[in-house]
Amino acid sequence: MSKTIKVALAGAGAFGIKHLDAIKLIEGVEVISLISRDLDKTRETANQYGIGHVTTELSESLALKELDAVILCTPTQMHAEQTLACLSAGKHVQVEIPLADTLKGAEAVAALQKQKGLVAMVGHTRRFNPSHQYVHNKIKGGEFNIQQMDVQTYFFRRTNMNALGQARSWTDHLLWHHAAHTVDLFAYQSGGEIVQANAVQGPIHPVLGIAMDMSIQLKSSTGAICTLSLSFNNDGPLGTFFRYIGDTATYLARYDDLYTGKDEKIDVSKVAVSMNGIELQDREFFAAIKEGREPNSSVQKVLPCYRILHQLEQQLSR
Repeated sequence: MSKTIKVALAGAGAFGIKHLDAIKLIEGVEVISLISRDLDKTRETANQYGIGHVTTELSESLALKELDAVILCTPTQMHAEQTLACLSAGKHVQVEIPLADTLKGAEAVAALQKQKGLVAMVGHTRRFNPSHQYVHNKIKGGEFNIQQMDVQTYFFRRTNMNALGQARSWTDHLLWHHAAHTVDLFAYQSGGEIVQANAVQGPIHPVLGIAMDMSIQLKSSTGAICTLSLSFNNDGPLGTFFRYIGDTATYLARYDDLYTGKDEKIDVSKVAVSMNGIELQDREFFAAIKEGREPNSSVQKVLPCYRILHQLEQQLSR
């Protein structure tokens, strides 16, 4: 494919804006349609980014003949249904993490992707962050093997707010969203299959209806282990922090930055063409479309993660 890829983006919230900013840096791609709930706010955003078509309905964008692909940054509960709609319409699709909030939804998407043969990718950004890519390259080069990953995912969300501090119309989820990042990354980095998974959770929030604190233990077929702590109650510092303990080194990953176990900063600026994980994720999506290949973090590659999340959910509901 040599022509410009025409894209629709659904969900002009905090993450949608990150994708719009990233796409501006990628040649051969044009956002032609913006979809979001509030038409006036969507028009305002579309004007800022020079997007000509605005709607509140995904189906209206999917009907555009010139449209090639869709990026979904919509509420978690809509992901599976909207991804199925995009594939059914013959459009390549990248859906932000998580692929679905049920295993049934995730498997339905995987089945339709196989049938259609389109590029379908999930926003498992940790696979693309330069910090994690650096570690992955060490593993692939035989210089480093994970013995243990210790991960903390901490936010302060006692009210239903998004990353911009705005009220959400939907409820985020520690297991199906935030744990998905680490469950997938652990399998990806360890190079094995997750063979053991255990979870415990704290009290259910009386209004949000979700656990605000959770602890997960994982074991890979390689023998490596992972301990993941998650909280919406933590009053800073916020974000996700990864400690890779290996046979030859220790690494601390904080988003796109990487440090040694002694907190010495490692230069990861030459790992990829950008230091922005979202941009690198989007570059992979569009490259896979142009090259007619399966992308890193394809639906098929991340599906095992959702099987583990389902297993943990069943365990927690007992």
